[in-house]
Amino acid sequence: MKLQKHLIFGAYGGIGQALSRLLVQNGHSVYLVGRDEAKLKALSAELQQPYACCDLTDITQVDATLVKVHDHIGQVDGVVNLVGSIVLKPAHLLSQQDWINCINTNLTSAFAVVRAIAKHQTGYPTSVVLLSTAAAHLGFANHEAISAAKSGVEGLMKSAACSYAKQALRFNCVAPGLVHTGLTEHIFKNQRGLEYSQGLHPLQRLGEPGDIANAINFLLAADNNWITGQVLTVDGGLSTLKY
Repeated sequence: MKLQKHLIFGAYGGIGQALSRLLVQNGHSVYLVGRDEAKLKALSAELQQPYACCDLTDITQVDATLVKVHDHIGQVDGVVNLVGSIVLKPAHLLSQQDWINCINTNLTSAFAVVRAIAKHQTGYPTSVVLLSTAAAHLGFANHEAISAAKSGVEGLMKSAACSYAKQALRFNCVAPGLVHTGLTEHIFKNQRGLEYSQGLHPLQRLGEPGDIANAINFLLAADNNWITGQVLTVDGGLSTLKY
Protein backbone atom coordinates (compact mmCIF):
# COMPACT_ATOMS: atom_id res chain seq x y z
CA MET A 1 0.00 0.00 0.00
CA LYS A 2 1.33 3.39 -0.97
CA LEU A 3 1.51 5.76 1.98
CA GLN A 4 -0.13 9.06 1.18
CA LYS A 5 -0.25 12.67 2.33
CA HIS A 6 -3.68 14.20 2.95
CA LEU A 7 -4.93 17.68 3.70
CA ILE A 8 -8.07 17.85 5.84
CA PHE A 9 -10.05 21.06 6.18
CA GLY A 10 -12.30 21.02 9.25
CA ALA A 11 -10.10 18.39 10.85
CA TYR A 12 -11.22 18.82 14.46
CA GLY A 13 -14.95 18.20 13.90
CA GLY A 14 -16.44 14.82 14.70
CA ILE A 15 -15.97 13.39 11.21
CA GLY A 16 -12.64 15.17 10.79
CA GLN A 17 -11.22 13.63 13.93
CA ALA A 18 -12.43 10.16 12.97
CA LEU A 19 -10.94 10.49 9.48
CA SER A 20 -7.65 11.91 10.73
CA ARG A 21 -7.22 9.09 13.22
CA LEU A 22 -8.13 6.46 10.61
CA LEU A 23 -5.64 7.79 8.08
CA VAL A 24 -2.83 8.03 10.63
CA GLN A 25 -3.58 4.53 11.92
CA ASN A 26 -3.21 3.30 8.34
CA GLY A 27 0.24 4.89 8.11
CA HIS A 28 -0.68 7.99 6.10
CA SER A 29 0.19 11.54 7.08
CA VAL A 30 -2.35 14.33 7.46
CA TYR A 31 -2.16 18.10 7.51
CA LEU A 32 -4.85 19.44 9.84
CA VAL A 33 -6.60 22.71 8.97
CA GLY A 34 -9.36 24.71 10.66
CA ARG A 35 -10.16 28.02 12.34
CA ASP A 36 -9.84 27.07 16.02
CA GLU A 37 -6.15 26.91 16.90
CA ALA A 38 -6.71 25.39 20.33
CA LYS A 39 -8.63 22.45 18.89
CA LEU A 40 -6.09 22.02 16.10
CA LYS A 41 -3.18 22.02 18.55
CA ALA A 42 -4.84 19.35 20.69
CA LEU A 43 -5.47 17.06 17.70
CA SER A 44 -2.01 17.79 16.31
CA ALA A 45 -0.42 16.80 19.64
CA GLU A 46 -2.45 13.59 19.76
CA LEU A 47 -1.64 12.50 16.21
CA GLN A 48 1.79 14.13 15.87
CA GLN A 49 0.75 15.77 12.63
CA PRO A 50 1.19 19.40 11.45
CA TYR A 51 -1.60 21.96 11.38
CA ALA A 52 -2.50 25.38 9.99
CA CYS A 53 -5.23 27.88 10.86
CA CYS A 54 -7.47 29.04 8.03
CA ASP A 55 -10.90 30.55 7.49
CA LEU A 56 -12.39 28.38 4.73
CA THR A 57 -14.88 31.06 3.75
CA ASP A 58 -11.97 33.29 2.69
CA ILE A 59 -10.81 32.19 -0.77
CA THR A 60 -7.44 33.93 -0.50
CA GLN A 61 -6.72 32.27 2.86
CA VAL A 62 -7.43 28.83 1.44
CA ASP A 63 -5.13 29.51 -1.51
CA ALA A 64 -2.36 30.71 0.81
CA THR A 65 -2.83 27.69 3.08
CA LEU A 66 -2.34 25.25 0.21
CA VAL A 67 0.84 27.09 -0.79
CA LYS A 68 2.03 26.84 2.82
CA VAL A 69 1.29 23.11 2.89
CA HIS A 70 3.22 22.61 -0.35
CA ASP A 71 6.18 24.49 1.07
CA HIS A 72 6.08 22.28 4.16
CA ILE A 73 5.35 18.78 2.82
CA GLY A 74 5.08 19.08 -0.97
CA GLN A 75 2.15 17.95 -3.14
CA VAL A 76 -0.63 16.07 -1.37
CA ASP A 77 -2.47 12.96 -2.55
CA GLY A 78 -5.88 13.78 -1.10
CA VAL A 79 -7.83 16.83 0.04
CA VAL A 80 -11.03 16.72 2.10
CA ASN A 81 -13.34 19.59 3.01
CA LEU A 82 -15.45 18.85 6.08
CA VAL A 83 -16.30 22.43 6.97
CA GLY A 84 -20.05 22.88 7.18
CA SER A 85 -23.09 23.82 9.22
CA ILE A 86 -26.66 22.71 9.79
CA VAL A 87 -29.41 25.29 9.35
CA LEU A 88 -32.91 24.01 10.14
CA LYS A 89 -35.38 26.82 9.45
CA PRO A 90 -38.11 27.24 6.85
CA ALA A 91 -37.39 29.88 4.23
CA HIS A 92 -39.70 32.51 5.72
CA LEU A 93 -37.80 32.42 9.03
CA LEU A 94 -34.34 32.69 7.48
CA SER A 95 -32.74 36.10 7.67
CA GLN A 96 -30.44 37.31 4.93
CA GLN A 97 -27.51 36.80 7.29
CA ASP A 98 -28.64 33.21 8.02
CA TRP A 99 -28.63 32.57 4.27
CA ILE A 100 -25.25 34.21 3.70
CA ASN A 101 -23.67 32.31 6.58
CA CYS A 102 -25.03 28.99 5.31
CA ILE A 103 -23.84 29.55 1.75
CA ASN A 104 -20.41 30.79 2.85
CA THR A 105 -19.80 27.97 5.32
CA ASN A 106 -20.97 25.15 3.06
CA LEU A 107 -20.63 26.25 -0.56
CA THR A 108 -18.01 29.01 -0.59
CA SER A 109 -15.66 26.84 1.48
CA ALA A 110 -16.04 24.01 -1.05
CA PHE A 111 -15.44 26.38 -3.95
CA ALA A 112 -12.35 27.79 -2.24
CA VAL A 113 -10.89 24.28 -1.92
CA VAL A 114 -11.69 23.35 -5.53
CA ARG A 115 -10.18 26.60 -6.79
CA ALA A 116 -6.97 26.20 -4.78
CA ILE A 117 -6.50 22.58 -5.87
CA ALA A 118 -7.10 23.48 -9.52
CA LYS A 119 -4.47 26.23 -9.27
CA HIS A 120 -1.77 24.38 -7.37
CA GLN A 121 -2.20 20.61 -7.86
CA THR A 122 -2.81 20.41 -11.62
CA GLY A 123 -1.02 17.44 -13.13
CA TYR A 124 -0.47 15.70 -9.79
CA PRO A 125 -2.94 12.83 -9.18
CA THR A 126 -5.17 14.11 -6.39
CA SER A 127 -8.44 12.89 -4.86
CA VAL A 128 -10.67 15.70 -3.60
CA VAL A 129 -13.66 14.82 -1.40
CA LEU A 130 -16.37 17.34 -0.55
CA LEU A 131 -19.19 16.89 1.95
CA SER A 132 -22.83 17.02 0.84
CA THR A 133 -25.97 15.74 2.59
CA ALA A 134 -28.84 13.34 2.01
CA ALA A 135 -31.08 16.43 2.13
CA ALA A 136 -29.70 17.42 -1.28
CA HIS A 137 -31.46 14.34 -2.73
CA LEU A 138 -34.79 14.25 -0.92
CA GLY A 139 -36.94 17.13 0.27
CA PHE A 140 -37.03 17.62 4.03
CA ALA A 141 -39.02 20.33 5.78
CA ASN A 142 -37.03 23.30 7.09
CA HIS A 143 -33.91 22.40 5.07
CA GLU A 144 -34.20 25.07 2.35
CA ALA A 145 -30.87 26.78 3.03
CA ILE A 146 -28.72 23.74 3.71
CA SER A 147 -30.29 21.75 0.86
CA ALA A 148 -29.58 24.59 -1.56
CA ALA A 149 -26.00 24.98 -0.36
CA LYS A 150 -25.18 21.28 -0.51
CA SER A 151 -26.90 20.83 -3.88
CA GLY A 152 -24.55 23.56 -5.02
CA VAL A 153 -21.61 21.60 -3.63
CA GLU A 154 -22.63 18.56 -5.70
CA GLY A 155 -22.98 20.65 -8.85
CA LEU A 156 -19.60 22.25 -8.19
CA MET A 157 -18.03 18.83 -7.72
CA LYS A 158 -19.42 17.39 -10.96
CA SER A 159 -18.33 20.38 -13.02
CA ALA A 160 -14.84 20.38 -11.49
CA ALA A 161 -14.53 16.63 -12.07
CA CYS A 162 -15.15 17.26 -15.77
CA SER A 163 -13.02 20.39 -16.06
CA TYR A 164 -9.92 18.90 -14.45
CA ALA A 165 -10.07 15.21 -15.33
CA LYS A 166 -7.26 15.60 -17.87
CA GLN A 167 -5.13 17.23 -15.17
CA ALA A 168 -5.28 14.07 -12.99
CA LEU A 169 -7.63 15.67 -10.44
CA ARG A 170 -10.59 13.65 -9.17
CA PHE A 171 -13.56 15.19 -7.36
CA ASN A 172 -16.26 13.30 -5.45
CA CYS A 173 -18.80 13.91 -2.68
CA VAL A 174 -19.93 11.96 0.33
CA ALA A 175 -23.56 12.67 1.31
CA PRO A 176 -24.37 11.58 4.89
CA GLY A 177 -27.67 11.22 6.63
CA LEU A 178 -27.94 12.36 10.23
CA VAL A 179 -24.61 11.73 11.93
CA HIS A 180 -24.10 11.91 15.67
CA THR A 181 -21.52 14.69 16.12
CA GLY A 182 -21.18 17.82 18.20
CA LEU A 183 -22.72 19.78 15.33
CA THR A 184 -25.94 17.74 15.47
CA GLU A 185 -26.12 17.23 19.21
CA HIS A 186 -28.93 19.78 19.63
CA ILE A 187 -31.17 17.68 17.34
CA PHE A 188 -30.89 14.65 19.61
CA LYS A 189 -30.92 16.43 22.98
CA ASN A 190 -34.11 14.67 24.12
CA GLN A 191 -35.18 11.05 23.81
CA ARG A 192 -38.17 11.84 21.62
CA GLY A 193 -36.03 13.74 19.13
CA LEU A 194 -33.46 10.94 19.13
CA GLU A 195 -36.05 8.23 18.48
CA TYR A 196 -37.71 10.26 15.72
CA SER A 197 -34.36 10.87 14.02
CA GLN A 198 -33.41 7.21 14.23
CA GLY A 199 -36.78 6.23 12.80
CA LEU A 200 -36.21 8.31 9.68
CA HIS A 201 -33.45 5.91 8.67
CA PRO A 202 -34.46 2.42 7.45
CA LEU A 203 -31.46 0.95 9.28
CA GLN A 204 -32.92 2.44 12.48
CA ARG A 205 -29.82 4.17 13.73
CA LEU A 206 -27.97 7.42 13.33
CA GLY A 207 -24.69 7.57 11.52
CA GLU A 208 -21.45 7.69 13.45
CA PRO A 209 -18.40 9.73 12.42
CA GLY A 210 -16.58 6.51 11.58
CA ASP A 211 -19.23 5.58 9.01
CA ILE A 212 -18.48 8.72 7.03
CA ALA A 213 -14.73 8.53 7.61
CA ASN A 214 -14.70 5.03 6.10
CA ALA A 215 -16.49 6.26 2.97
CA ILE A 216 -14.10 9.19 2.55
CA ASN A 217 -11.14 6.87 3.07
CA PHE A 218 -12.47 4.69 0.25
CA LEU A 219 -12.51 7.65 -2.15
CA LEU A 220 -9.03 8.75 -1.08
CA ALA A 221 -7.45 5.33 -1.55
CA ALA A 222 -5.01 5.11 -4.44
CA ASP A 223 -6.54 1.79 -5.54
CA ASN A 224 -9.86 3.54 -6.22
CA ASN A 225 -8.50 6.06 -8.69
CA TRP A 226 -11.07 5.37 -11.44
CA ILE A 227 -13.85 7.10 -9.51
CA THR A 228 -14.67 10.74 -10.18
CA GLY A 229 -17.76 12.93 -10.43
CA GLN A 230 -19.72 10.72 -8.03
CA VAL A 231 -21.85 11.21 -4.95
CA LEU A 232 -21.46 8.40 -2.42
CA THR A 233 -24.55 8.50 -0.21
CA VAL A 234 -23.98 7.07 3.27
CA ASP A 235 -27.28 7.58 5.07
CA GLY A 236 -28.78 4.31 6.31
CA GLY A 237 -31.23 4.35 3.40
CA LEU A 238 -32.70 7.74 4.35
CA SER A 239 -32.74 9.33 0.90
CA THR A 240 -33.64 6.32 -1.26
CA LEU A 241 -35.86 3.90 0.69
CA LYS A 242 -39.52 4.24 1.64
CA TYR A 243 -40.59 1.67 4.23
